[in-house]
Amino acid sequence: MKVLVLDAEQRSALAVTRSLGSIPDVEVTTAGASPVALAGCSRFSMRYIQSPNPEREPEAYLTWLKGVVAQTPFSLVLPVTEITSQLLLMNSEHLEGVHLPFSPYSTLMKLADKGKLLDCAKSLNIPVPSSQWFSCAEELDPTTLHYPLVLKPCLSKIYAQGKWITTRVRILRSSDDLSRELEASPYLHTYPFMLQEFIPGKGAGIFCLYDHGEPVAFFAHRRLREKPPEGGVSVLSESAEVDPAMHDYSVKLLDSVKWHGVAMVEFRVSPDGVPYLMEVNTRFWGSLQLAVDAGVDFPKLLWGVEQRLPRGGYEGYRIGQRLRWFLGDVDGLYLYLKGHYALKEKLTRILQFCTPRLHYGRCEINRLGDMRPAWHELKLYLKHLSGR
Repeated sequence: MKVLVLDAEQRSALAVTRSLGSIPDVEVTTAGASPVALAGCSRFSMRYIQSPNPEREPEAYLTWLKGVVAQTPFSLVLPVTEITSQLLLMNSEHLEGVHLPFSPYSTLMKLADKGKLLDCAKSLNIPVPSSQWFSCAEELDPTTLHYPLVLKPCLSKIYAQGKWITTRVRILRSSDDLSRELEASPYLHTYPFMLQEFIPGKGAGIFCLYDHGEPVAFFAHRRLREKPPEGGVSVLSESAEVDPAMHDYSVKLLDSVKWHGVAMVEFRVSPDGVPYLMEVNTRFWGSLQLAVDAGVDFPKLLWGVEQRLPRGGYEGYRIGQRLRWFLGDVDGLYLYLKGHYALKEKLTRILQFCTPRLHYGRCEINRLGDMRPAWHELKLYLKHLSGR
């Protein structure tokens, strides 16, 4: 049984490769746009193939994939980024032999398009921030706005005229912020976006796996350290219990579209404890390895779903399991020490960094028995440092 894991530069691709590559009689091939890639260095990757860049050369990427699949029949093709997954799904009818473990493109966009997601959530009585929708910036009347606001494009990745446009979410605290963002982001003059009320509090999420409309597994974690420190990608995370309210909202949402595959449903929890739906990521997430370590092996479960294997009982997972992305944590510490924090806070952060938990704690990339990805990451990191 052969599996093709795409986007091999991603940490989530490495987690997928290690998981599926450990299944007897499953052979994993990895592919990425760089000559050498993180997941391709793993001993669980039997072969690595360099591909065109799906963001800069989407048409060439599709042609390349057709050729690869024509030469080698794969039981499953697994993209792990938004760009690659959406590109393949929107062209699925022209990709004979490419088996993707996702809902159809039309279903996926009901969740990936934040405007459509908002309408769906409202119809299901799921809490969402108060929002205004605009088809383009010309519809906006700045004199009617009250700050702070969150400017949120409906799509985080826009495919137009054979290329991808990457958008961004921004917190606006004044009309000057709005003017600067409209000037810096020309796509706002062409494509729809929303202005939402700013919800103070913290981010949270539920990680899910569905089998053609039927829930299979759920997982949750909390971020202990991030890069940058004020909010960003998780560099130290810990498995946590699934919040009942967020679980119910996630189930209600995914059931309504008869979801299939994995998804991360993101919320913003206000100081009074109300979870507001923010967005849905319709692919594997960056901290996937934490779920695997805690006992919810999403890639293996997804493989079982796609192969129609007996599922077995879902017995939950270990609470308190930690995952550390070491080099990301190094960067996070550097940014923290550069920041405007008190000396006592900086010393506390250094102490926390130097005393990692050994019980139920693991590094994400550095794994005994599969160290080549760590060496590859270190080489790239040092190369990047020397270029600063």
